[in-house]
Amino acid sequence: MSILDKVKQMLGQNADAAKGAVDKAGDMLDDRTGGKYADKVDKVQDRAKQYIEGSGAPGQQTSGQGQDAAQDPQQGAQPNARGPQDGAGGT
Repeated sequence: MSILDKVKQMLGQNADAAKGAVDKAGDMLDDRTGGKYADKVDKVQDRAKQYIEGSGAPGQQTSGQGQDAAQDPQQGAQPNARGPQDGAGGT
């Protein structure tokens, strides 16, 4: 079981507490920013609560990762195929 699965399981078992934490965190952000981003914070709170309730759309990306990274598993897998370039010649 991955850590993500464990987090999902814990959220399911403690949904009310998790929603309360989302509200508290959003209120804290509103206080610290003087309400400047209240509309954005409210949207994030709503999305987080939907996710906790399990009403998020299946297959929808919930993290900040773009689809490019998900579609190309080899991206960045081989940082340097030619080996180290230390400048030491065999002379």
